[in-house]
Amino acid sequence: MKLLTSLCLLLISFISLPAQAAEKVHGMAMHGDLKYGPDFTHFEYVNPNAPKGGTLKEHSIGTFDNLNGFIMKGVAAGNLSLLYDTLLSASEDEPFSEYGLLAESVERADDNSYIRFNLHPSAKFHDGKAVTPEDVIWTFNTLLEKGLPFYRAYYGAVESVEKTGEQQVTFTFKDKTNKELPLILGQLPVLPKHYWDGKDFASTTLEAPLGSGPYKIKAVDAGKRIVYERVTDYWGKDLPVNKGRYNFDTIELDYYRDATVAVEALLAGEYDYRLENIAKTWATTYKDAQAVKDGRIVLKEIEHSRPAGMQAFALNQRRPIFADIAIRKAVNLAFDFEWANRQFAYGSYTRTDSYFENSELASSDLPEGEELAILEEYKDQLPPALFTEEFIVPKTKGDGNNRKQLREAMHILDEAGYKTGPDGLRIDPKTGQPLTFEIIEHQPAFERWTLPLIQNLKKIGIKATFRIVDTAQYQNRVLTHDYDMTVHTFPQSLSPGNEQIEYWHSSKADVEGSRNWLGIKSPVVDDLVMKIVNAESREDLVAYTRALDRVLKWGYYVIPQWHLNKFRLAYNSKIAMPETMAPYASDLTSTWWVKADE
Repeated sequence: MKLLTSLCLLLISFISLPAQAAEKVHGMAMHGDLKYGPDFTHFEYVNPNAPKGGTLKEHSIGTFDNLNGFIMKGVAAGNLSLLYDTLLSASEDEPFSEYGLLAESVERADDNSYIRFNLHPSAKFHDGKAVTPEDVIWTFNTLLEKGLPFYRAYYGAVESVEKTGEQQVTFTFKDKTNKELPLILGQLPVLPKHYWDGKDFASTTLEAPLGSGPYKIKAVDAGKRIVYERVTDYWGKDLPVNKGRYNFDTIELDYYRDATVAVEALLAGEYDYRLENIAKTWATTYKDAQAVKDGRIVLKEIEHSRPAGMQAFALNQRRPIFADIAIRKAVNLAFDFEWANRQFAYGSYTRTDSYFENSELASSDLPEGEELAILEEYKDQLPPALFTEEFIVPKTKGDGNNRKQLREAMHILDEAGYKTGPDGLRIDPKTGQPLTFEIIEHQPAFERWTLPLIQNLKKIGIKATFRIVDTAQYQNRVLTHDYDMTVHTFPQSLSPGNEQIEYWHSSKADVEGSRNWLGIKSPVVDDLVMKIVNAESREDLVAYTRALDRVLKWGYYVIPQWHLNKFRLAYNSKIAMPETMAPYASDLTSTWWVKADE
């Protein structure tokens, strides 16, 4: 009896012991080790001795009417992220690692059941008030309730958030398998609860909001111009993640109606740099400009290693015309990229054939190894050709004569039952209506790429029209998924995760404001997305991502366009850049500076 009593007491003592506290660390990596140790002083891609001062003039196309970039309403001004610090700060020379910013340290549970952020004792908002756990909790709950829909997707696996110490906040997870969630929470911008008390967070505003970041708003001319000024007593200016960054005293952002006007303004000295995405302009306009000849504007191509993602004509499957894969295949064959690239881009672009282009995450050849094993689980739900044929984006000779591809497109439509009517248009056998759709865009530069596609579509019996809409209308139509076809870019990182739910998961297809722009509803895609989110290792992540990429490609959900693995940069000679550039980013605003003699 005494022995039994002793064993019971021993068991109770073990049960009563508190769980071992997670180790406090200065940062987190998604997979593998951190590049920077706890005593690091600055990132390698900055100049820690960069001088402070001067003005950086930037540009944007379109307009704005809102200074609250966290909600669906209105068109948010550019650079608003400069106002806010996040819990952690990402490094741009690692696939996915974050280091302390508002949170001085983190404690991550070994079983991934929670993450604790220990706030920096010096963290404060621009009005001098300290950043508190209450601010973190209020921000999280407000963004879930009133913010953009993707916040609900990003943070949906959080069970609870609570204050667990004077400077500590703890997020507890519903799902312990989501390895990315702690880092995603590290990206949370923290807003001041006291500032928003009594204000309607869900409404647009042109009142400069209160933040805690390196800049605050100095002046606003709605729709035309916004000016930021560096916070001289910024609490975080000497942190390792900020050393050598945020060097300009003032950042001015002017808005232009289109790219042509914007290029002219750059050459006239109205702003300081431009990442040129129009190949014809890069090849012709700059070459003869006086500002380039006399050295005021410097031209430079900078190679990068970040994934190109997928820029494409996006086919909205919510529309009946694109719900049929036969039509999606046919319209793919109607795009003569090789000819257009030669005519409009001097052959400078490379055709994109992966949603994770320019990275190890892209699928290629035939599936093999772990990727093949993953795909075989869904063999009865996938096209047989996925396992036996390499997916190849349609290619032409580039001479403007793509009859072979158009004949193939017509054969596909014939086989699917879309017969040609007396007016030359194909008829939908289910509705009796001709095949017609509208392509919308807000950037006129895409018109010359789109009109030849429309002409080729006409040859196979499909009528398409092209329409330019203003920025505000375009944003509204995109957010409500009110379009047949448009140009979208699906940006990717080296560590895909929760954002893939927003892009592809069927749970987001009918949610206004979601980034499931294509309206995809596929059980296979859903399953692969969740496998990516819950990947245990880098090797598994790569295999799952390649499998997803291959399934998406064989779905013909987009007409792939092009990519370039370098930045084409035109910039004012008064600007200086670090000797070592970040391989995965182009954040000029935070790492460049004005030369001391300027």
